[in-house]
Amino acid sequence: MFRAYGLYSHIRANRLRSVLLLLGFVALLHALMFSFALLYEAASEGDGEVIIARAVADLWRGWPIAWAAAGLWFVIAFLFHQHMIDFAAGAGDVSRAEAPRLYNVLENLCISRGLPMPALKIIDDAALNAYASGIREGRYSVTVTRGLIDNLTDAEIEAVLAHELTHIRNRDVQLMVIAVIFAGVFAFAADLVFRNWNFPFGFSPRRARDDGEGRGSGLVILLALAIIALSWGLSVLIRFAMSRSREYLADAGSVELTKNPDAMIAALRKIEAHATIPDMPSRMGAFFIESPAVSPETGWLATHPSVEDRIAALVRYAGGRDNPPVAIGEERPTRVSFLPPDGRSPLDPSRHGPWGQ
Repeated sequence: MFRAYGLYSHIRANRLRSVLLLLGFVALLHALMFSFALLYEAASEGDGEVIIARAVADLWRGWPIAWAAAGLWFVIAFLFHQHMIDFAAGAGDVSRAEAPRLYNVLENLCISRGLPMPALKIIDDAALNAYASGIREGRYSVTVTRGLIDNLTDAEIEAVLAHELTHIRNRDVQLMVIAVIFAGVFAFAADLVFRNWNFPFGFSPRRARDDGEGRGSGLVILLALAIIALSWGLSVLIRFAMSRSREYLADAGSVELTKNPDAMIAALRKIEAHATIPDMPSRMGAFFIESPAVSPETGWLATHPSVEDRIAALVRYAGGRDNPPVAIGEERPTRVSFLPPDGRSPLDPSRHGPWGQ
């Protein structure tokens, strides 16, 4: 379970899920187009069957326009997804001069595995959290909060960065970006309709009840709203249903890179109590090492396994030790057995990679 790299089946599964997401987008896009055609035709005269027939005809005539709009959205998202994610999360670039400690730790990890150095970004928030993002080689980034830098030890920061590098290596970040882009289209459509009952089609539910053919058009409207709600709900469920095994595998990758399960456990314990970022958009939650939501989802809607389950796996499979949680600012000793024979810290920048030569 705790072999982080060489998990080609996991990477292939992520690629397959990405393809299925795109196919699901095609199906739900047609359903969404049909629902808007129903809303448009319900504003004119006719019984339910006539309105539905006209909506089907509209769908056949209008699908090229809708596809062009969706294609434009994906092109924009592909080219500017990192800017969108940074804006949503409130992340900004940070230079080596501004965060030398963070850069040194990440650089050592990348050198040890021959990985390209991702860009580093910081969210100026006291919470303790981090995430990786990107969909193209050479364009990945790792983002951490200011609180994470200020309150974690070097070994704990190394464990968190190794966790995020594993997400990049395992293609988890590509899948999450596609899922967020996919869900955003349907969230926008649902918001447009349900927040404005005076639809842009000149129709309102009251009018459907008052006119002579209100019963037929009213049923059509209910059908259209149901399709829109179902499309949005399915897109959200798909985002939540991303395999939660990705977090176990990323924890495993951290252990393989650092050889220090205790540091990963200690980092999770600190992050668990201070992960909340109140203004973080819900669509960003799945990216983070721990959900930043004030009230994170539980059960089958959860984007992450519980910290308790993750730590239990680290203890069982990686030989880690779970010590009682420590207050922020306190030091938790790490296991001496993980230090090199010369006694120097594996984070010493003079070493060639985390374990030296």
